[in-house]
Amino acid sequence: QVQLVESGGGLVQPGGSLRLSCAASGSIVSIDFMAWYRQPPGKQRELVARITSGGSTDYADSVKGRFTISRLNAQNRVYLQMNSLKPEDTAVYYCSAVVTTAVLRAPYWGQGTQVTVSS
Repeated sequence: QVQLVESGGGLVQPGGSLRLSCAASGSIVSIDFMAWYRQPPGKQRELVARITSGGSTDYADSVKGRFTISRLNAQNRVYLQMNSLKPEDTAVYYCSAVVTTAVLRAPYWGQGTQVTVSS
């Protein structure tokens, strides 16, 4: 079994910063992609950023230049540094990882952490 646990969400004023963390644990052999998604109120879940095990990254156009994804492979952790936050960044943020265990390779999701950008 694999678990992903996010932390670091909260309330921040426009222009502020937050850093999200996600830790994967369990019977992990390796992790390929790690990613952050978000689901704004009343909208569908969308990809924010993703990172390969080799460190290659992709970002949604709406967050380029403001958000930075990084990971610590040895600790099975992924981070999302969010700067210059805007009200439209308000959403539940989810961590996701494609994990290989002894029996299968599959995507796993965290429970989500709320980020609210408001004055």
